Amino acid sequence: MGATGVANAAGFALIEQNASGMGNAFAGAAATAEDASTIFFNPAGMSYLPDNQLVVAGHALRISAKFSNHGSRTISPLGTSVAMFGGNGGDAGGWAFVPNFYFAKAVTDKIHLGIGVNAPFSLKTEYDNGWVGRYSALRSEVATININPSIAFKASDRLSLGAGVNFQRSEATLTNALDFGTICYGVVGPVSCGGAGLTPQNADGSVSVKGDDWGLGYNFGAILQPVQSTRIGVAYRSKIHHTLEGNISYGNVPALISPLFANGTAAAKLDLPATLSASITHQLNDRWALLADVTWTQWDKFRQLRIVSGSGAQISNQPENWQNTMRYSIGTSYRYNENLKLRAGIAYDESPVPDVYRTSRIPDGDRTWLSFGAGYKISPNGRLDAGFAHLFVKDTAVSQGAVGTATGQLLGGYDNNINILSIQYTHNL
Repeated sequence: MGATGVANAAGFALIEQNASGMGNAFAGAAATAEDASTIFFNPAGMSYLPDNQLVVAGHALRISAKFSNHGSRTISPLGTSVAMFGGNGGDAGGWAFVPNFYFAKAVTDKIHLGIGVNAPFSLKTEYDNGWVGRYSALRSEVATININPSIAFKASDRLSLGAGVNFQRSEATLTNALDFGTICYGVVGPVSCGGAGLTPQNADGSVSVKGDDWGLGYNFGAILQPVQSTRIGVAYRSKIHHTLEGNISYGNVPALISPLFANGTAAAKLDLPATLSASITHQLNDRWALLADVTWTQWDKFRQLRIVSGSGAQISNQPENWQNTMRYSIGTSYRYNENLKLRAGIAYDESPVPDVYRTSRIPDGDRTWLSFGAGYKISPNGRLDAGFAHLFVKDTAVSQGAVGTATGQLLGGYDNNINILSIQYTHNL
């Protein structure tokens, strides 16, 4: 279930938690309660479902992230600034698949239980080995599996409440090349390093950091239906703290500096953000419905990516200083007949990454969604939903590192876009 890909909500969050909402760009997600995927968006919505319902969904994603070099530089053997050599890294995106599973069951007329299994956060960027930014990033991968048992209570004809617990596993892998020539110059000195053939950009090695952890969080929500045609939903998901523990390993380390680069254990802290959503759905008539949503994400907890050794010594510390974000979406649904529903939606998703702190591991930018989809009742108990979205990602720039450091200075821009195709089967048991 922990499939990975470049994340498609801003940062490295995944909002692709069903296909029925994809066609509306997930507008109204905390209020629609259209199927058991409401376990993720607002567990209170289970009180609107049939007695027993199963949902299985999958999302095929094609992500494109292309870098253009704008004069990246590093230090020369003579101590002067020179151009960094290497290509643009190819397409750091690629194909990915993200699945979801949900099951909801009525225990009484007022109480529903459910469970969801999904991947709420995910990231993968991977560049060609010889690219110009190889000292900053090669492979960056984060995968999560979230298990979310939930309960809903129908407090009255107009008010439903819900809550859940989240057991979340996270795994991360970070790799990049190391310019052992520049490192040797700084640690040992040009004379000894040059004599050993260790000069800047001519003695590359590698480093790989891997870690994993389990974390615990919670979510809750409420849906108010003041009149039959309108639902208002509010939902909150807590942050989840992870301490990723694993190992660090080096490759092609020169003997002259090998004592400084011993393989061993490593750890990094990662706080996955809290979210707060407010949604509304309004049925205009027996065919048309309007939907809207506003979601706040607490990304400001991601201040740095700091990796330490098993002894507590700092291995690296990349400032991130992300900002809280807002996501706005509106959509509409049209019931063509008893069996077919058509959907459309647009959304604007702010990036949490300040321009000055953007890195090649997460070259994120603001996104504009354009979505459409449909749901078709294929049997008395079964329905198929499909949705497609194209994400227009704002062109972004990166200025990372500095001349004279081990990474050099990476200067360039990114041209990104994302396409998503989602399919879902819903069965009333």
